Amino acid sequence: MKNDAYLNAHSQLYKAAAEISLDEEILTKLDKPEHLHKRVLSIELDNGESREFLAFRSQHSSILGPYKGGLRFHEEVSEEEVTALSMWMSWKCSLMGLPWGGGKGGIKLDPHELSKTELERLSRAYVDVFQDVLGENTDIPAPDVNTNETIIGWMVDEYTKKTGKDGKKVFTGKPLDLGGSRGRTEATGFGGAYILSELSEAEGLQPENTTIAIQGFGNVGYYFAELAFDLGYKIVAISDSKTALYNPSGIDPRNAGEYKKNTSSLAGFEDASTITNAELLELDVEILVPSALENVINEENAYKIKADYILELANGPVTKEADEILDNRLIVVIPDIIANAGGVSVSYFEWQQNQTGVQLSKDEVLQKLEKLMKETFRKVWKIQQDKSISTRLAAYVVALERIASKYKANN
Repeated sequence: MKNDAYLNAHSQLYKAAAEISLDEEILTKLDKPEHLHKRVLSIELDNGESREFLAFRSQHSSILGPYKGGLRFHEEVSEEEVTALSMWMSWKCSLMGLPWGGGKGGIKLDPHELSKTELERLSRAYVDVFQDVLGENTDIPAPDVNTNETIIGWMVDEYTKKTGKDGKKVFTGKPLDLGGSRGRTEATGFGGAYILSELSEAEGLQPENTTIAIQGFGNVGYYFAELAFDLGYKIVAISDSKTALYNPSGIDPRNAGEYKKNTSSLAGFEDASTITNAELLELDVEILVPSALENVINEENAYKIKADYILELANGPVTKEADEILDNRLIVVIPDIIANAGGVSVSYFEWQQNQTGVQLSKDEVLQKLEKLMKETFRKVWKIQQDKSISTRLAAYVVALERIASKYKANN
């Protein structure tokens, strides 16, 4: 059974391929990953028992350079999911002009069931079984859902020990003392806010009159909210996995972030009323920002969306069917491959810093990121206007044309 993300990714590829009359031979190559590695990890638990976990690494396309993409620890991880996500990474890297192709990996588990020492053993086990397919010029992993710089640090150490090569050059999203980049924590959220700013300019939106609802208040949603708030936008709704908050007068994300840090949840935050996550998606706001899970906007709720614009900070938050409904309703969707590309862009800056040994300041990183995000948005927006197509299709056109050109140049 193919999951929604897989079907979604394929549908988007074929639609964009038709738009640019992509060569059939190239389309066949891009239709599936170049390599899909599937292995079983076995670790010893703290109680002395051993447990096995299914692990994947999908390497979609290397035409532009090494595979690049995150590692997620989640119970929904599957062959289909990592395949779809690796395809999206190929388009994202191409769209942003990075010299990378798409990759994605993961381990199927609920990481909350493991202790810290068990998680470390599992992280090191992943590197042990995949070390032969990873490398600074081959495949460069990074953190993703339920993984972080600590986990990447363990992986860097394990890779260095097992291969004798410099693991710091093979992983991005590392701790600063292992060669990580300043600004990486904020990158995806801030990148989305830079896109918001450029969209507002293109559409004549005034920040103080523009209301925003954000589903997901993790790292990405929080930093997007923080910068959007500083730019003068009104954040009227935020949510975590259990609680959604709404205040038509606005929510200060720093206050909410501090509260969540102290209590581990948004539940009970007093400056807003409680609503459901489903209700948050259907609020009457100018901009809706899904920044948590895939497929949250689907056939069932797409007709109820009242936002004028959707900024996809999550990967694949809008299903194929919902995308058509939103398009017909003239709701503008800024797709994930540009909206959340701040993370992979700063990963590239980190990789460059590791290659050259020159460490950039946080301001330098964020200035470079802002320039890249805004320039890419303008390119996509122009194609969307010139061709009268959706912004998603325009972004795919830019990405696929670059990949197609590279294939033709190599033949």
